[in-house]
Amino acid sequence: MLTRRSVLLVSIAAGMTMPDRLVFATAAQPSTPVNFDVPPGACDCHTHIDGDPEKFPFFSGRVYTPELASPEEMTALHKALRIERVVIVTPSVYGPDNSSTLFGMKARGATARGVVVIDDKTPESDLDAMYEAGVRGIRLNLATGGTNDPNVGRQRLQAGIERVKNRNWHIQMYTNLAMIAAIKDLVAASPVPLVFDHFGGAQGALGPEQPGFADLTELVRSGKAYVKISGPYRSSKLAPDYSDCAPLARALIAANSDRILWGTDWPHPDSVTPPGRKPTEVTPLFQIDDGRLLNQLPIWAPDAAVRKKILVDNPARLYRF
Repeated sequence: MLTRRSVLLVSIAAGMTMPDRLVFATAAQPSTPVNFDVPPGACDCHTHIDGDPEKFPFFSGRVYTPELASPEEMTALHKALRIERVVIVTPSVYGPDNSSTLFGMKARGATARGVVVIDDKTPESDLDAMYEAGVRGIRLNLATGGTNDPNVGRQRLQAGIERVKNRNWHIQMYTNLAMIAAIKDLVAASPVPLVFDHFGGAQGALGPEQPGFADLTELVRSGKAYVKISGPYRSSKLAPDYSDCAPLARALIAANSDRILWGTDWPHPDSVTPPGRKPTEVTPLFQIDDGRLLNQLPIWAPDAAVRKKILVDNPARLYRF
């Protein structure tokens, strides 16, 4: 039986249009109430907006196609979580087109900041305009495309540093621990802050002793890098609480709580196209309970003052709210 939601997904996958189409909520909303006092000014430092592909077409070279996720759905998420601020990050499916991110930022207003994707064709005038809109950094996404060559990682990081070093921006990287270990000298010498997504690619099952985690921890301890304790379902198979991520989070927080950020990774895209399907076919979003995920933070950081750093002070400093 076709539901209205499945009709929408079929139409998107086929590239068809539907007159006066309604967009139905498909992105996850919290089902577990938050069980601690969220401080005023708290920030979700990692989200995405997946707009209507008629207005915001996907990049032809993408490796997956997500379901839609609107600014209105994001607002509902953060109302439930009692989160006031947000950082919207351009996902890989748009390539260097940041229109959907800027659309989401504009819809959210002064409580939003952005991290964008650029290439060597992006003019400086676009960077100027994006700064005025609230953009504060660029993202180098090595993980989604499977880039593991340290030489490529070094080249992309060096090029990124050159583009933003005079702008008071930062560079955000989605990669793995082996890459972080290979580029740690560049990170340590960088004139701009580095931010690593999703536990730096560490895997909960391997614990804090896994290769490369000490390099990440040292960069955090020295203040040379921030790390997002975000998207634990990318680091763990122990749903729904992902308890094996707790030792990783605690180790990073203990290293330097001034360099820790928290984020949902909403709307939780599945960036791996299933076997037998094409990257242009829609892959459903993960249905993650962000209320339950946020409730892990007091387990990772029992001290309310430390949680305030992670949720409020560190984002305010890095993204300049």
